[in-house]
Amino acid sequence: MTMNTNRRLIVVVGPTASGKTDLSIALARHYNAPIISTDSRQVYKGLKIGTAYPSDEQLQSVEHHFIAERELTEDFNCGQYEKAALERLDMLFNRVDTVVAVGGSGLYIRALCEGMDYLPEADPELRTELADSLHIGGVEALAERLRELDPEYYEVVDRNNPARVMRALEVCLVTGQKYSELRKGVVKERDFQIVMVGVDVPREELYDRINRRVDMMIEAGLVDEARSVLPYRHCNSLSTVGYSEMFDYFDGKTTLDEAIELIKRNTRHYAKRQMTWFRREKQIAWFAASDYQQIVKYIDSQFGE
Repeated sequence: MTMNTNRRLIVVVGPTASGKTDLSIALARHYNAPIISTDSRQVYKGLKIGTAYPSDEQLQSVEHHFIAERELTEDFNCGQYEKAALERLDMLFNRVDTVVAVGGSGLYIRALCEGMDYLPEADPELRTELADSLHIGGVEALAERLRELDPEYYEVVDRNNPARVMRALEVCLVTGQKYSELRKGVVKERDFQIVMVGVDVPREELYDRINRRVDMMIEAGLVDEARSVLPYRHCNSLSTVGYSEMFDYFDGKTTLDEAIELIKRNTRHYAKRQMTWFRREKQIAWFAASDYQQIVKYIDSQFGE
């Protein structure tokens, strides 16, 4: 595949609540570019508050893709995202030369930029066994098995996402190899240039931003939003921080205050795992979100401008 230097993808990454959405909007305006989301939950409808969709003003100011496009009942894995995102990019590059991608889902970003490795499917009996284990012992029990088989992937996987944990376990048990090792395949060539920038926030500041964001979500109506999607709680789309804790509150397992504190704690843990993932990606150049001019200067230098 020959790279088309007139096709340019700017990828903005960072942990949740780091300010990457605001940065992506500013960059999209600067380069007159549409935005494609690499967030594995914002792609679903009905999760506006809990997944922190871009604001209505932001959505109106810049063209967005993969925001609230899928039904909660739809399965939309990384391989499907790779195919759909590349098709969308091809369409966009027919009329623009630059597209901005933004999100915190490491697997989606890797699927978009490098492609997904081929991984075997589990046999039905194993999948049923793992589903039963999930039902009996919860995701914590599955995560502990994963820690024993693949401690490297255990450190970076979203352990609040049963589907991710179960999939990694499936691969380990079917192949007898570590999921983290099998995923280190050959990078697929893309026919567009890629520049990756990361939003770097000191840990204490990031944790404070996360805590304040959760409080704002509660004020904005997260409890009612979670209650509205309660009938779909079994769907993979809702196996995520913010909703899982609310469902436990509805079940009487926690008080509302306890659920809120758990959302803050689990979001902080998720942000830590995000940074562990992104720090391993050597092609990412890190900046403070406020270093806008330096970011633009860096992007232009990478694109040869």
